[in-house]
Amino acid sequence: MAGHDFFEPADRKRPVADPTAAEPLAAEEPRHSCDPAFKHGVVVGFDGSTSSERALAYAIGMARRLAQGLIIVHVANRLPTTVWAGCEPPVFVDVPDHRTEVLGLELACADYLAEVPWILVERGGDICHELEEVGREYEADAIVVGSTHGLVGRLFGSVAGRLAKRAQRPVVVIP
Repeated sequence: MAGHDFFEPADRKRPVADPTAAEPLAAEEPRHSCDPAFKHGVVVGFDGSTSSERALAYAIGMARRLAQGLIIVHVANRLPTTVWAGCEPPVFVDVPDHRTEVLGLELACADYLAEVPWILVERGGDICHELEEVGREYEADAIVVGSTHGLVGRLFGSVAGRLAKRAQRPVVVIP
């Protein structure tokens, strides 16, 4: 079973409850209903970079050994509006990111993913938060990420380092 699903980014606006309606919307409703077939699966952050490809390869092997599904997460770009408008407070807007669709098509054609069931989840926001959130929603056994090489990771802290400090489940960092 191989395939991919494109979920709406988590930060999209939800409908507001109608005050005249008989039943208000549930405030504590989860963001997404996750497929029970992927409960206790392996979450992997993937953006198409070399380090994320190595993380994906490791996560595929891990999911196969555990006989679990693979949850591939792509976090879409978000920019503060202050970059554009120069106003306060900073508000985030979605930047159209067709990269998730391209990644989904590339993954759907990949032979190496035929061995494990997998889905592709798109999110928008902070990468660490979104990976941990997906891990929580799917009750993942582990989160796999690639390490950051370069100046940006050294200056602002790598995703892997920040995730390892805050995650409530095992984090595997692939060099």
